[in-house]
Amino acid sequence: MIFRIYTLFPEFFHSPSRSGLMGKAVESGIIKFEIIDIRNYSEDKFRRCDDYPYGGGSGMVLTPSPLFEAIEANEKGGSCILYTSPSGTPLTQELVKELGNLSEISLICGHYEGIDQRIIERFVHKEVSIGDYVLSGGEYAALVITDAVARYVPGFMSNKDSLVEESFESDLLEYPHYTRPYDFKGMCVPEVLIEGDHKKIAQWRHEKKVEKTKGVRPDLYKKYLMRLILGE
Repeated sequence: MIFRIYTLFPEFFHSPSRSGLMGKAVESGIIKFEIIDIRNYSEDKFRRCDDYPYGGGSGMVLTPSPLFEAIEANEKGGSCILYTSPSGTPLTQELVKELGNLSEISLICGHYEGIDQRIIERFVHKEVSIGDYVLSGGEYAALVITDAVARYVPGFMSNKDSLVEESFESDLLEYPHYTRPYDFKGMCVPEVLIEGDHKKIAQWRHEKKVEKTKGVRPDLYKKYLMRLILGE
C-alpha cells in the first residue's frame, strides 16, 4: 500500500511513519509513504502557497498552482485521491475497509480555510472528514486515515482476528477487556471470564457490546437493531 501525502509540513509525518506497527510495516515494505512538499512547487520566491479568498472573508486559501503542479508531477493515474476536509464524507469503518482494498491512496492536507475549489473539481475523488470538528491542519486527519486503513493491509496486523472483534464491527462497540492480576485494589475480574466456559464468555461479551453501544452510541444501537429486524 502506498500513501502519498501532499502537505505544507512534511516533517509532521517523520515520527508517525517510523513508530509502532506503522514503522514495522514501512520497514518491511508493506506500507510505503511518499511525502510531497507542496512548497517545492511554488513559483513564489518565498515559496508561499496561500492567498486571500475571492469575495472577502477571514483566513487564507491554498492557491491552485502549487498543488496542481505537485499532483501533476506525482500522480500516475492509479491512486484514489482524498482531500481531508471537515465538510467531507464521514470516515467510518465501512469506508476504511473500502479504502483498505486499494493499493494506492493520495491525501491532500488542507490548511487555513481550505484549498481552491478548482483543485477539488479537477483531481479529488472523495472529500473525507474524521469528525464534526475543525483541526488546525489536514495533517492530523491524514494520520488518522492512514493508520485506520493500514490496519486492513495484509501483513500489517500480526493477528488478523483482532480486526473481527473491534469496535464498529456489526454496528457494536467493543466489549471490556481484563488481564492479570485478578484482584487489583479490590476490583476483581468478572467470574465468567475465569471459569473457562467459552460459550458463556462469548455470550457475556456480546451482552456487554450491546449494553455499551446502547448507552454510548444510540445511533449505532438503532442500526444494530435494524440489522436484527432485517435478519442481516
